Amino acid sequence: MAEWIGMGRRARRCYGFDEIALVPGTQTMNPNEVDTSFEIDGKKFKIPILAAAMDGVVDVKFAVEMSRIGGIAVLNLDGVQTRYENPDVVLEKIAKSSPQEATGLIQSVYNEPIKDKLIAKRVREIKSQKGIAVLSCIPAHAEKFSKIAIGEGADIFVVQSTLTTVKHVSSEYKSVDLCKFCKNAKIPVILGNCVTYETTLELLEIGAAGLLIGVGPGAACTTRGVLGIGVPQVTAIVDSASARDFYYKRTGRYVPIIADGGMSKGGDICKAFACGADAVMIGSSFARAKEAPGRGYHWGMATSHVNLPRGTRIFVGTTGSLKEILLGPARVDDGSQNLSGALKTSMGSLGAADIKQMHDVEIIIAPSIQTEGKIFQVDQRVGMGK
Repeated sequence: MAEWIGMGRRARRCYGFDEIALVPGTQTMNPNEVDTSFEIDGKKFKIPILAAAMDGVVDVKFAVEMSRIGGIAVLNLDGVQTRYENPDVVLEKIAKSSPQEATGLIQSVYNEPIKDKLIAKRVREIKSQKGIAVLSCIPAHAEKFSKIAIGEGADIFVVQSTLTTVKHVSSEYKSVDLCKFCKNAKIPVILGNCVTYETTLELLEIGAAGLLIGVGPGAACTTRGVLGIGVPQVTAIVDSASARDFYYKRTGRYVPIIADGGMSKGGDICKAFACGADAVMIGSSFARAKEAPGRGYHWGMATSHVNLPRGTRIFVGTTGSLKEILLGPARVDDGSQNLSGALKTSMGSLGAADIKQMHDVEIIIAPSIQTEGKIFQVDQRVGMGK
C-alpha cells in the first residue's frame, strides 16, 4: 500500500472526504423507513449526530434542545461555562473582538480558574430541564470533574484530548489511568481522539464505551498546520472501524466509533458512515445555529492554549435554527442543513436499512466528485460552488 517518497522511506496514501464517492447498489429504500439510531452502552439515540464540546457550539440551553430533538450535545467542562457564572458576557466579548484580537482575548478568558460549583451547577441545569447531560474534559481533569458530574446525575462522560493513548509517558506529572477510570466510572465513558488501528484497539480493550476518531480535521482546528499531525478522515475512520470489528469478533462487545471533525455538509456525514462510523460529531455546522452560544463564531478547543494555540476563531455566520440544521426544512442549497434528512435520503438511495448496512456500501476513489459538471455552480458561487 505504501509508496516510495525518497531513498529508504515509504509512505501510505490516505484519503479525505472530497476524494471518495458512494456507489448505489441494486436496491433502494424509502428514506422514511431507514433506521439511523445508534447505541452507547445500551443507551439508544435516534439521531447519530453529536454536537461537539466547543464553547461556540454548546451551552446548557443548546444541550437541552439537542436532547429534546433526539441527539447528543457535549458540554465542555474546561470552557467558559465552568469558569464564569455568566458566560454570555464573555461570549459576547469574543464575538465582538477583531480577528487580530481574538486569539489573545480567548487566551486571557481561559486563564480564569474552573470552579467546581459551576461544574455541578451546569449538570443540574441540564438535568432539571430533562436534558441528557454529556460532559467532556481533558485527561488531567477527568478524575476530579467526573466525580462532580456523576454526583449530579451525568449520563455520559467524555475524556478528550488532541491525541489519546493508553500509554502516556511523563516525569513531570501523573497521568490518568484510563483503564482504571473506565472500569470505576458508573456511567459510559467515551475516549478520544485517535486515528490508528493500533490505538483504537488498545482503547477498546481498556473498556471505552465509545471512541472519537479524528485528529485535526475540524474547521476551527489548526493542529495539522501547527504540529503537522493528522490522518485524513476517510482513512482514519476505515482503520478504526477495522479495529472495532476485530474487537467485536473477538469479544462479542460492540463499541461505536464516532467520526469527529471534517464534516460540514450532509454528503461528508454520509461518507463517514459508509467508511464505518456509527455516529459523527460536528462543530461548525451547529455553530451556525441560532441557539449556538458563539453568535456566529466558532473556535477550537485548543485555541486558548497559553504557549501554542492549536485552533483559531472563525466566522461561520448564523444560518438557521438547530431544528432546521438537523431536521430541516433546509433553507440553503449547499447541504449544510437537514443533515439527518440527508443521511436518511442517502441511505435510502444506497439501499441501506440501518447504519450497519451503511458500512457495507461500495466506496470509490473519485477526485472529480466535487467538480465534475459543476462549472456554473463554481462560477456563480452557489450550491457546491460556495
